[in-house]
Amino acid sequence: MRVALLGCLFVLFLFSFAYADIYKYIDENGIVCYTDRPFGKKADKVIEEKKTLIPNQEQAVLKNPKDTSDYHSIVHNKAAKYDIDPSLIKAVIKTESNWNHKAVSRKGAMGLMQLMPVTASDMDVHNPFNPEENIEGGVKYLKYLLERFNGDLTLALAAYNAGPTTVEKFGFSVPPITETKQYVSKVLSLYNGKLTYSQAGGDTSKKEEKPEEEKPEEKKPDPIYKVVFEDGTALFTNSTLLLKNAVRF
Repeated sequence: MRVALLGCLFVLFLFSFAYADIYKYIDENGIVCYTDRPFGKKADKVIEEKKTLIPNQEQAVLKNPKDTSDYHSIVHNKAAKYDIDPSLIKAVIKTESNWNHKAVSRKGAMGLMQLMPVTASDMDVHNPFNPEENIEGGVKYLKYLLERFNGDLTLALAAYNAGPTTVEKFGFSVPPITETKQYVSKVLSLYNGKLTYSQAGGDTSKKEEKPEEEKPEEKKPDPIYKVVFEDGTALFTNSTLLLKNAVRF
């Protein structure tokens, strides 16, 4: 009877707070309680309010989808926090979402830096469509990957696209996945011009250097000799037949 009563109260409770977050916790007496405010107790969210972004709020997030100036200040702030080149972060965002904070991939990656749900959760990102939260989580994850692969930018980018375990599975090298190889090349190209990478990673901080072409050996001109005859006549020649009393020029 008590269970049924609690069930009815719970249903009425849900209808009363149909548009609010609902939390569940167990009190000191072992009774399961549901509330819209956990009051500092250790509670689990069981229902999340569905919020609709009204036009004015939408504009507050980004006034002009083509205007990314607001994002750049966030990028530089997070770059300084995690000691990562802001140009690299911008290259990743450009490649991942083309600066669309509402982008969602067919695999479920979300936001500017295209965070997968598991990654967003691991990086403590609650709203992946919030530009600042998304960039914070993406930069934090990129920093983690750089540390995991000992600063190897190529492998870190490959892991950002295909996952770190995939990179390790293929012997700490860029996986033979077309999408991943194209992704790494595009980010590196945007970051610092066209860079090359080896299949095993390697230093990507230097541009590819083409081997110097061997220049044909220039033929040195024949030496010129001055020969003075007994009558005072001077002769300039490259012939070695008259080297007696000759002076080389």
